[in-house]
Amino acid sequence: MTVPTPSHAHETVAPGDLGRRLARRREDLGLTREETAARAGMALGYLQYLEEQPTAAPGTSTLLRLAGALRTTLTELTGGEVEVPPGPARAARHAELIELTPQQCRALLATHGVGRIAVPTAEGPLVVPVNYSVVDGAIVFRTAHGTLPAQAAGCRVAFEVDRIDDVFSQGWSVLVRGLARTVTDPEAVRRLTEQARGEPWAGGRRDTWVRIEPLALSGRRITV
Repeated sequence: MTVPTPSHAHETVAPGDLGRRLARRREDLGLTREETAARAGMALGYLQYLEEQPTAAPGTSTLLRLAGALRTTLTELTGGEVEVPPGPARAARHAELIELTPQQCRALLATHGVGRIAVPTAEGPLVVPVNYSVVDGAIVFRTAHGTLPAQAAGCRVAFEVDRIDDVFSQGWSVLVRGLARTVTDPEAVRRLTEQARGEPWAGGRRDTWVRIEPLALSGRRITV
């Protein structure tokens, strides 16, 4: 695969950003570090260094090899499209839309940490992003009392998560419909605090746990 070099590409990238992008792209493709190193024709130890050291600053030739191995572009790998909204790429010529099974939907839900919840309000449904985890098969997230996500408690809601690959015009989405409830039992709150991964990006004090029990799961994947 030949990866074009954008005219604005630099010899180095922002410290720390490259490693995160490398690891995320590799994991999205289901590749081990060993497989990626072999594809790129580089030593395993060097790839580990690039992923783990925030001061790593490889040259353009190395970045091109990595972009080819990871089936992406140099611009995407170096963060040149960070501010570009997803989805502007053309559709693939021979794209296929596949319905996902409930088991596949659950597996994809467990791989992500940011989704969108549609909350019914007097003005109509409103959609907001939340950091979430999957615990015991349910979607859980932490928010603050009085916020829009907290208003989901006691309502039937929709929850959506997706992944878009602009480079190859591929992607998937999973939709969950279920009943949202506030978690009030102290023992349940303790378990969620221990098992749920990550912290809300919004910061601040967020002591209200909301749990969505899935009543229906559906999903679609676009492949080429």
